[in-house]
Amino acid sequence: MSQAFVYAVSVGITALIQLSGFAVAFALQTETFYDILGGTNFLALAAWSAWCSAAFFSNTRQIIATALFVLSRGWLLVFLAWRAHERKGDSRFDGVKDKFGRFLLFWVVQGVWVMLISMPNLFINSSAANRPLTWFDWVLVGGFAYAVIVEILADIQKANWVQAGRPGGFCQVGVWAYSRHPNYFGEIFQWWCAWALAYNSSEHAAGYSDPLWWICILSPAFTMHILLNLAPTGITNAEGKNLKRYYEKCPDEYAEYRKNTSILIPMIGYRHVPLGLKRTIFFDFERYEYRPGGSGKKD
Repeated sequence: MSQAFVYAVSVGITALIQLSGFAVAFALQTETFYDILGGTNFLALAAWSAWCSAAFFSNTRQIIATALFVLSRGWLLVFLAWRAHERKGDSRFDGVKDKFGRFLLFWVVQGVWVMLISMPNLFINSSAANRPLTWFDWVLVGGFAYAVIVEILADIQKANWVQAGRPGGFCQVGVWAYSRHPNYFGEIFQWWCAWALAYNSSEHAAGYSDPLWWICILSPAFTMHILLNLAPTGITNAEGKNLKRYYEKCPDEYAEYRKNTSILIPMIGYRHVPLGLKRTIFFDFERYEYRPGGSGKKD
């Protein structure tokens, strides 16, 4: 099967899942299974692209990339299903569920997100190329696995901390002692690794000459943009004015935590990093700073 056909059917599968989900959710006026269908959509595309492969079980790159993709998105499905059950609702949909167009937009955006994130895996599995993994490919596999593990650990450790009654006022257990947002680091880094791992799956002589491989960069770039820049979610939603609850409860302790802890990349010795580097390559932008006087989230 051609890569174009695999992508076209993937779009159809995604549209079917998301629009069917919207129709039922709008009729029942519920958002309960919104995130669950997002996770299910990822796994459906992984299964479809693996089935389309001419020799999946003899292609090491396809097996490893798909296994890591399924682990990542399978965990997302389980975690979001658990969170939806625990929270018994999602504030993102307050005042939206009864508005046809706005509610539909949520489902359309989720479909676009699923397709973009899945692009490197679809690219790898739909390619007829079967090159052996290079040493750099193995580095990327290690990076992909590391990022997935960090994200899973971050989710579990944060959930356990919340269930324990939020001791200390803010989460600094496990990987949260080395990054203020380790879950977002894992989500971003894994898709950069996945995109780079797809390079040697190109049917062209060199990946850099393959336009489709370059289009797949939308997977990590879109993820990074959402988590770093968009206000309704990601770091923008967690930092800035929404740090008020920490500065009111434990100002000195939290200020010290921010000085010592990287905003994204897990590391030690962050307090010694020059401010100029923090504001650039470490993504600790000034817009994430707390400005007293603004309103923010409550615990």
